[in-house]
Amino acid sequence: MALRTSPLAHLEERMRAAGVTGARGVALTEWPFLTMVNLRVDPASGAADRIEKTLGAPLPRLCGHTSASGPHTVVWLGPDEWLVLSQADGTAVTAELRQALATDPGSVVDVSANRTTLELSGPAARQVLEKGCPLDLHPRAFGPGRAVSTTVGPVPVLLWQVDDRPAYRLFPRSSFAVYLAHWLIDAMSEYRGPEVP
Repeated sequence: MALRTSPLAHLEERMRAAGVTGARGVALTEWPFLTMVNLRVDPASGAADRIEKTLGAPLPRLCGHTSASGPHTVVWLGPDEWLVLSQADGTAVTAELRQALATDPGSVVDVSANRTTLELSGPAARQVLEKGCPLDLHPRAFGPGRAVSTTVGPVPVLLWQVDDRPAYRLFPRSSFAVYLAHWLIDAMSEYRGPEVP
């Protein structure tokens, strides 16, 4: 028996069935159990330098920016706060970052259980998000590699555009994940029919 169940495991088939193919295509999937480590450190400190070497990527310095290396993506959350997203083992990533922080002021906290990850992708993905996201998601304003805290419908999320397919990853708190998945499934439903001129 599995000891770990993702917040959206029971909706996997429903999300798959909601997918639309073709020119107005859009798909919704969950990426469960992604490692997420919250990092607080003075960006001008020696600890920040050591952490950057450990990650193999710089700590982004501007709102909306990300950096990546190997299995890690680093997302800017604030002037001295980042979220490290990783395909690597959470215990190992957290231990390496704590070792790099050493005794300097700051914190490294594994928050992987705090959120889940939804991926919305396909030609109509941006239009689906625009139904309930207050951001300007047009490519002139928001493109691959950008990530910001916002809302989709009434749900607070971290929104990251992964590529220009487009594909977006949404990071809601686990307790809001089911509501957000239902909201996105409903928002996707119109793309099954013909486009209204």
